Amino acid sequence: MLIFARINIRVTCTMKYIITLMGLFTFGMTHAQIQRVEPPFWWEGMHYSQVQVLLYGKNIAQYNVESDLPIVNILKTENPNYLFVTVDTKDKKAGNYTISLLQKKKKVGSVRYELKARREGSAYRKSFDSSDVVYLIMPDRFANGKPDNDSHPALTDKLNRSDSFGRHGGDIQGIIDHLDYIQTLGATAIWSTPLCEDNEPQHSYHTYAQTDVYRIDPRYGTNEEYRQLSAALHKRGMKLIKDYVTNHWGSQHWMLKDLLCYDWLHQFPGYGQSSFRITTQMDSNASEWDKKYCEKGWFARSLSDLNQANPLVLNYLTQNAIWWIEYADLDGLRVDTYPYNDKAGIAQWTKAITDEYPYFNIMGEVWLTQSAQVSYWQKDSPISAIQSYNTYLPTVMDFPLFGAIGEAFRTTPSWDKGMMQLYDNFANDFLYKDINNLLIFAENHDTARINHVYPKIEDYKMIITLLATARGIPQLYYGSEIAMAGDKSKGDGDIRQDFPGGWAGDAQNAFSASGRTATQKEYYDFTAKLFNWRKDKAVIHYGKTKQYLPENEVYVYFRYNDTETVMVVLNNSEKSQTLHLNRFAESLAGFLRGKDIISGKEVSLSGDTLEISAKTAMLIELK
Repeated sequence: MLIFARINIRVTCTMKYIITLMGLFTFGMTHAQIQRVEPPFWWEGMHYSQVQVLLYGKNIAQYNVESDLPIVNILKTENPNYLFVTVDTKDKKAGNYTISLLQKKKKVGSVRYELKARREGSAYRKSFDSSDVVYLIMPDRFANGKPDNDSHPALTDKLNRSDSFGRHGGDIQGIIDHLDYIQTLGATAIWSTPLCEDNEPQHSYHTYAQTDVYRIDPRYGTNEEYRQLSAALHKRGMKLIKDYVTNHWGSQHWMLKDLLCYDWLHQFPGYGQSSFRITTQMDSNASEWDKKYCEKGWFARSLSDLNQANPLVLNYLTQNAIWWIEYADLDGLRVDTYPYNDKAGIAQWTKAITDEYPYFNIMGEVWLTQSAQVSYWQKDSPISAIQSYNTYLPTVMDFPLFGAIGEAFRTTPSWDKGMMQLYDNFANDFLYKDINNLLIFAENHDTARINHVYPKIEDYKMIITLLATARGIPQLYYGSEIAMAGDKSKGDGDIRQDFPGGWAGDAQNAFSASGRTATQKEYYDFTAKLFNWRKDKAVIHYGKTKQYLPENEVYVYFRYNDTETVMVVLNNSEKSQTLHLNRFAESLAGFLRGKDIISGKEVSLSGDTLEISAKTAMLIELK
């Protein structure tokens, strides 16, 4: 291939695509060192066919560029160590191509650029949706499958299990080793917190301060092992969701240590702290000052805030996300701190991905407490339409429901407290464009553990029943199913504890049924029963909801479609309650009995009343 290219140069330039950079520096170099190429390769047949290839090396911007791929554009920045070469891959076949650097027509460096064959049907992959149950894992704290990668000589933060903020050694292989456990639990998709390299000097275990977004952190494994995880899940009919961070990188990111241009980051100049007031991004009355310090402010000095309004930044992030989807055969993305990004930029980023993959689901973290405000960030929202804005984001996280769950089962009942908080939350469903595309959850890696908030299993069972039967996509945080708890007030380390049995030498192995305590078994078995029951229940996945005002702290709602109806009863009262069934006649019409999935008992609905014990859930399939 390279020999053929040289012959073409000598014969004619019309068969090559050459662009000369003007105003170049001359350093007398005879060999150009290309240290990095990103994206490292691409695929044939992509909708996103014009690829902006980043070349990095010492004073690389002084050179001319030549390629046997059509060159559309070349950009250089304030830093002469960077070149951005946009090549057009449209109608090009899979194979190896060349991007070369020239000095006075002499080739002084080159890189092979490969177009890979694309998987058949890749563009139309089916993503995660409301038929799934998502299992959220913090890999460093889940299971250590390969102890030999616990530390890495090139990465600063070393293994220290005695430190709740240190690295504990969990990895990708640990997840692969326990897929049986996760699948048996009833989960159908895994969302892992970020896995790309995080070379911050301390507290790097959460990996939200990424320092190389094309490389899996070696303490988790390799890029190839991440692909193996994806393949192992797909073999089981399960899905993989990647946690993607568009808002910030770690301070030790290789590009930030040799900053390519001043406005790659938000500068004040230098550091400016975010106010974290997301409402300023929707408030038509907000000051420009307040909007700036929310969106452009940094989360912390170690989290450098990216400027998505810079086209180079936005394109880099877009290509990187598409590259991972294609490379690892991903089934979805979860986007961290979604509303903190430039509004126009993040909408463009999201649309570019869903243009490439029309059925691909992207879930955004929108940590707001009011349904109207959360709805604003969902694709085709009737709320954001008021401002002629569209995020193109299919799924938002239902933080209002999370807030209601965190209070409803423990608060003193009143006019608007207790089970009414659940009712009022679902009463706001009319605000959303797509209620099935809401991630519903009781906790995650940033919140207090639900088993700390509610230490009694009776409350846990009601919460799991709610998550298993409400509209939307349920998410379970690792370990809750075996009664793991954690107090957020003690720091994040307490809510991110090691899963018992994930490390050699652990006193207990809760991954094994025989290794669980009686309490852990009760939690696990209940969770597995409901989420496995849910797997083939279209009435839950896509059905409608009819709810009834709570009385005496008993909340009743129905999920129904044309062929099936399910009745859910949550008695949060400390006393047994009697339900008068005539009140539910419109939902019970034609049904005389049912089966309570939780107890396994038949339930008669032919009488006037239904008894339900204190602090109990019933999940009744009507017949």
